[in-house]
Amino acid sequence: MLPRTKYARSDDVRIAYQISGAGPFDVVWAPGTMSHLDLDWEIPRRALFFERFSKFCRLIRFDKRGTGLSDRPVKMATLEERTDDIRAVMDDIGIECANIFGVSEGGSMACLFAATYPHRVNSLLVWGAQASWIASPDHPWGQTQEEHDRMVAMIDDDWPSFEYITGPGAGVGKDANPAFIESLSRYMRAAANPSAVHAYEKMNGQIDTRPILPSIQAPTLVMNRTGDPCANVEAARDMASRIPGAKFKEYPGNSHSMMLDDMETVLSDIQEFITGERPIDSFDRILATVLFLDIASSTERAAELGDTPWRNLLNSYYAIVRKELARFRGKETNTTGDSFLATFDGPARAVRCALAIALAVRQLGIEVRAGVHTGECELMGDNVGGIAIHTGARIMAKAEPGGVFVSGTVKDLVSGSGINFQDRGVHQLKGIPGEWRLFSADS
Repeated sequence: MLPRTKYARSDDVRIAYQISGAGPFDVVWAPGTMSHLDLDWEIPRRALFFERFSKFCRLIRFDKRGTGLSDRPVKMATLEERTDDIRAVMDDIGIECANIFGVSEGGSMACLFAATYPHRVNSLLVWGAQASWIASPDHPWGQTQEEHDRMVAMIDDDWPSFEYITGPGAGVGKDANPAFIESLSRYMRAAANPSAVHAYEKMNGQIDTRPILPSIQAPTLVMNRTGDPCANVEAARDMASRIPGAKFKEYPGNSHSMMLDDMETVLSDIQEFITGERPIDSFDRILATVLFLDIASSTERAAELGDTPWRNLLNSYYAIVRKELARFRGKETNTTGDSFLATFDGPARAVRCALAIALAVRQLGIEVRAGVHTGECELMGDNVGGIAIHTGARIMAKAEPGGVFVSGTVKDLVSGSGINFQDRGVHQLKGIPGEWRLFSADS
């Protein structure tokens, strides 16, 4: 069930908020340019992130005025008025002090609140934010004024455009799944109308919190991704340096979002900063597509060729596999004899890579079997583990020489990719619970 939506009054405007979780720590989430409390639960990654977040705290999220479920006044709010929405929500709940978490443009709100009401802030956390969003001679990060003006004009002409979603607006990155981009587009249309976004983005271009950052007294954690298209990592680092005692943490990735495959690591870092304790049962986990390969009838072939020719053949085989992995952005995680394990950030790339390898190795007079599955994997140093790995290995074992077998999960995820599949029936996978419908892939 969705958390109940309540309303706090900030002057003559009602601010919608939701509370999830019941932990001993209160965290007030200050959103970015736009948000929608109810629709947050309809995007799987956002819902999972907030569910996990709510396990160690009482998470209080709100839609700032003009967006989501909150009142939408004709006049858009200044940064000071938006910041006062945090106070209004805290007062309505009866919270004197809380941990304030500002995301993107919400980082500016959170910083101003922390500087204005130091007695009401236990700690300050900021994700993906800059002190100033427009580049200047003494702040060389962000959009130029001309780029910002073009973005604002684009909001009027085409809301929300692909360029806004993947670039400096939402910053999901050019490699984002098209289905996710479409779902985010629907979310953004519901979260704010073009006039509101135009006004907020225009005002965001005038924000510069540098003068107030040295006044922040609360313990502060600033976080940013290395290739964030919205918030430059060096700008975020500069912002952290201006807050007394602030910690800065950098995460890999070319997205503005914290809700990627490494969300468990991000959440563990947040929990440790707020509570002082890292979760004991916390593992670094990612959602990944795994590809298993081995050479069909390898034992017989090795005996037939002898040690030296077999070793030469393996070296050629390794070269082909690694070339295709590089082409399809696969990451080799384990190689033993003729067996390969690789991970991919997209199931279609994994399937196409497997098909390319199966075709290419025929020039060596061998055939491979391949198994592809998508699931949650546990990071173990440079290797991966977990039930998804065992499942991928069992799927490979069912494949015929030269065949690429995939799970039903993979088939569903790559719908519309142009890859053809043949139903190979329902199978029991050794050591894996349940029945599994498998499919063979061909281009």
